Amino acid sequence: MPRITRIENSITHCRNPEQKALLAAACRAALAAGLLIKERYRQPHNITMKGAINLVTETDVAAEAIITALLTEDTPGIPIMAEETTASHTLEAEQLWVVDPLDGTTNFAHGFPFFAVSIALLDHGRPVVGAVYAPLLDELFCAVSACGAWLNDQAIAVTDTSRLIEALIGTGFPYEIEQTLPKVIGQLATVLPRVRDIRRAGAAALDLAYVACSRLDGFYEINLQPWDTAAGWLLVEEAGGQVSTFSGAPYSPFAPEILASNRALHRQLLELLR
Repeated sequence: MPRITRIENSITHCRNPEQKALLAAACRAALAAGLLIKERYRQPHNITMKGAINLVTETDVAAEAIITALLTEDTPGIPIMAEETTASHTLEAEQLWVVDPLDGTTNFAHGFPFFAVSIALLDHGRPVVGAVYAPLLDELFCAVSACGAWLNDQAIAVTDTSRLIEALIGTGFPYEIEQTLPKVIGQLATVLPRVRDIRRAGAAALDLAYVACSRLDGFYEINLQPWDTAAGWLLVEEAGGQVSTFSGAPYSPFAPEILASNRALHRQLLELLR
């Protein structure tokens, strides 16, 4: 599908010119960064470590530079919180772009083809525009508050699964695994016997997009960062799903945990994760 057509078909669902311009900016930046990531996928990578198992490649930094430049050009005056270079920004601004230039860097570095670009615009702490782009599959997920969610130019919705034993659930493991291992294993031991199966693919933004488009029935994880979840949070809610903390409280991108699912399963999953 031609890139410009895909964006135009999606933004026709937006209700006002400002929404259309913001969604177009997010999608343009996500697609441009995704093209670079795809071109570099099979090349050797320069890997540096941010922690014992938390790595970054030169492609993360280059993709972030593209996104930052394009968002600055299209939406001057809106600050950017980006994982690799400007993560020190806070939510003091009324509006804030939140960017993960390459969610699933470990997958990318190992040649495991599950990763994405994630871009969201927060307005007073809530996402109003979101784009998640999986470059190897050429799949662009996008959403606008109160206007719906799409995969490329097709509207998407969460599943209607109502029985846990029929549910496919996604999860992830935090980088601080030594400190969180008992909690992670406890959650797995509780959830896994009650559902059809669990998937751990290593890119939270894409996991959330998969909940939004019915490839997963739910997703949970702890210790994520705002750029991991901001766009996916909006995708799930605009696709008819529910997002909260494990206590059932309203979600925030700075919350220590996230549960996203269809509405029929949400309370059942909360009971397990509590």
